[in-house]
Amino acid sequence: MSPATTCKAVRVHTHGGPEVLEYDDVAVADPAPGEIRIRHTAIGLNFIDVYMRTGLYPLPTLPAVIGLEGAGVVDAVGEGVENLSIGDRVAYASQPPGAYAQLRTISTERVVKIPDAVEDKTAAAMMLQGLTAQYLLRQTYRVQAGDTILMHAAAGGVGLIVCQWAKHLGATVIGTVGNVEKADLAKAHGCDHTILYREENFKDRVMELTDGRGVNVVYDSIGKDTFMDSLGCLKTLGTMVTYGNASGPVEPFQPALLGKMGSLFLTRPSLFDYIAERENLTAMADELFGVVSTGVVKIEVHQEYPLSSASQAHMDLEARNTTGSTVLIP
Repeated sequence: MSPATTCKAVRVHTHGGPEVLEYDDVAVADPAPGEIRIRHTAIGLNFIDVYMRTGLYPLPTLPAVIGLEGAGVVDAVGEGVENLSIGDRVAYASQPPGAYAQLRTISTERVVKIPDAVEDKTAAAMMLQGLTAQYLLRQTYRVQAGDTILMHAAAGGVGLIVCQWAKHLGATVIGTVGNVEKADLAKAHGCDHTILYREENFKDRVMELTDGRGVNVVYDSIGKDTFMDSLGCLKTLGTMVTYGNASGPVEPFQPALLGKMGSLFLTRPSLFDYIAERENLTAMADELFGVVSTGVVKIEVHQEYPLSSASQAHMDLEARNTTGSTVLIP
């Protein structure tokens, strides 16, 4: 194909609500040396896409195609590419943005081959959320048998993966959810205790469930609304992992508070630091594909939208009307 190849893509021309997502014709260049071009078959929807749309995570230039996760088929290869060929099935979760498109170019360093046992839609839905679950459970705090964990948004995409994987590792899993249906879903995926956060104080319930001891680790993607009570759920020397801002950024606080509450550990990790090196990405992906291929973790794709309906997908995600994973279909 020529450098003037065009495709459909969803772009942000100005930051704002879901209505700013526009379905445009965009030019796609041939891959540069070390790059491939992917024809997407499925694209993952994630809350980080919302942050880019609103400007919480500023985009370097506008207009810009958003999205960090996709799966598809290698459509063209650049000079010097030896490990991938046209027709290979690949997936990625990576900077820079550009996944909300029928076609995109990307460095071969950022993609992994999809195993035969994994479908494209599953791969598109599992890379960002699954690799996030991997670093949360296996690296940021290495969950061991006998640990008790608190997982916020337990019925969400990352939540369902973490619940299943943590249960497999021998942990007791407590999860917060928004309604009874989500509670049932979380329980079906390994969550031992669910807390309806709209009906009861989750910190009080966690302390009740743990006989006042608290949990080893809290995984919190909600941010401002849950942060302080999440700290209050931890055991002495417990670990607070704040990895998202669904309710807004955490407000400033004095680090001395961590000492007063039990010499707590606090971290704000990012997937893209964990996968920055190629060898880390491949090792994490291999472990993720392993637990999915063997059935330890089932990836639940509960919503599909046409790429042209990305605005509606964002509205549903922000309204917490989705469960599990969501994909956009080009």
